[in-house]
Amino acid sequence: KSGSKDKIAAVIKDNAYGHGIEIISKIVSEYGVKEAVVINLEEALKIKSYFKNTLILNDTPIANSSLSFAVGDIKKLLQVTNQDVKIELKIDSGMHRNGIDIKELPLALDIIRKKGLRLFGVFTHFKGADELDTTFAWQKSRFEEVKKIVINKGFSPRFHSYNSAALLRSKSFSEDIARTGIALYGYSELPSIFGDFNLKPVLSLMANRVSTRVLKKGQKVGYGGEFKAPKDMVVSTYDIGYGDGLFRGDAKNPLIIEEKLPILGRVSMDFITLESQKEEVCIFKDAKKVAAHFNTISYEILTSLNPTIKRVVI
Repeated sequence: KSGSKDKIAAVIKDNAYGHGIEIISKIVSEYGVKEAVVINLEEALKIKSYFKNTLILNDTPIANSSLSFAVGDIKKLLQVTNQDVKIELKIDSGMHRNGIDIKELPLALDIIRKKGLRLFGVFTHFKGADELDTTFAWQKSRFEEVKKIVINKGFSPRFHSYNSAALLRSKSFSEDIARTGIALYGYSELPSIFGDFNLKPVLSLMANRVSTRVLKKGQKVGYGGEFKAPKDMVVSTYDIGYGDGLFRGDAKNPLIIEEKLPILGRVSMDFITLESQKEEVCIFKDAKKVAAHFNTISYEILTSLNPTIKRVVI
């Protein structure tokens, strides 16, 4: 879709959407991806050796040849004094969350020129690329206006606006990079009308057996005794809970894990109970199924996974 892996910027912020920032960085860099996007300097310093450039979305700009910094506020732009800092102007093209208003863009460019700052990039973010309305087209047209203003002012930075949804739904792509986030991990939140992109989730969440016991008919298990055994049954405790990022939810409407087993009773901080004796069980392979159960999105399920959970590449 991007035309070249050289145009892919791997969005690996928030611990690579819960997958493990260093593991994912190594994998995508070995594939040939040279650009990355993170949330702060702490993340960037962990992985900057893997990439030619890493865009930092929210931190104080410093001069570093392999780091660029998003600046989406005139006040913050005025605070930048080091001419070696690689600035990427964040433009508010309609999301109204972060970014410089298009009307303020000429002023921002004048400040950059007057202070002799380095404009490395100009970008925006779509608020509804995964929705069936006209918002996506409207923001695209506004960003085209932004490009004209920047170029007419004599600047030639890189331009980028496409996220995963924008890239997947579009028939053509002509910007300098595409910030590929959720698609990198095997997911699309686009409506089915846009087609099947044959994406495969790259993460499976597993849990190991801690102990096994016979639960007699009528006995209850877990906090509050929410589950009452309808018969004698063999149950096991597994080493995962809400402390690991597995949603607690409602024990009266339990999550059915990948093994087709319901969680029995309440999810504890570190444990769940299942009618199983297996040494290892799979909690999920597809975060969208879990997200549907909890009425949320795959992003939240994945980014909630505790960084202390062991990640293994197979």
